[in-house]
Amino acid sequence: MTPRILPCASAGCASRLPKDVRGLIFDFDGTIADTTQGHEQALAAALRPHGVYLDGAWYRSHVGLSIHDLLAALPGAAHLHLPAEEVIRASRTHLLARLHTLEPVACVIEVLRTARRLGLRCAVASTASRALVAPGLTALGLDGAFTAVVTREDAPRGKPAPDLYLVAADRLGLPPCECLAIDDAPAGLASARAAGMRVLTVTGGHVAPAPHAATPTGGMRPPLRRPQEGV
Repeated sequence: MTPRILPCASAGCASRLPKDVRGLIFDFDGTIADTTQGHEQALAAALRPHGVYLDGAWYRSHVGLSIHDLLAALPGAAHLHLPAEEVIRASRTHLLARLHTLEPVACVIEVLRTARRLGLRCAVASTASRALVAPGLTALGLDGAFTAVVTREDAPRGKPAPDLYLVAADRLGLPPCECLAIDDAPAGLASARAAGMRVLTVTGGHVAPAPHAATPTGGMRPPLRRPQEGV
């Protein structure tokens, strides 16, 4: 199959789009927008008043999960008795206050623009809340760029389950096999594959073919500790 080449504003960044692809479905955090560090800082700040310190390496190995799933996945979560909704609200408040600093991933934006010029249908499939994704798209000047915006509220399960990508394909009116997913996180890559889609990933700011298999989470060291007395 002869590929179309989507040029990117970033030197050396191009992605191969098969001719039978009719729709592109983009993750938001870490894919459309460079948010990984900001989300880590927001969650760490929200956990700190509860005496919980987030391990950055653990967090980065679990990028792609919703904040609800992240909190549930914290080792020892059952014994921490964290007020989950309070933590989530605090993290969200921190993120919304920093929207003016949001930066796009230039290569992904160029792929989006080229796909739209080709008349392809485009959607977002994000594990984040609509309360964050919608203003994030506005901050990046992408209002109206997508036929559908699917967020955590729109599906029963977050990534790595296929639900979000399946809902996005349905809202585009396309079968999953005619959609190409672009996601930066192992959980997202696993989600798109489980939905029956071909996948590209974002590595070092460039769009590239995803590895053949993705593991949603890694066996990293425990992510948190409570401070010792007197520390």
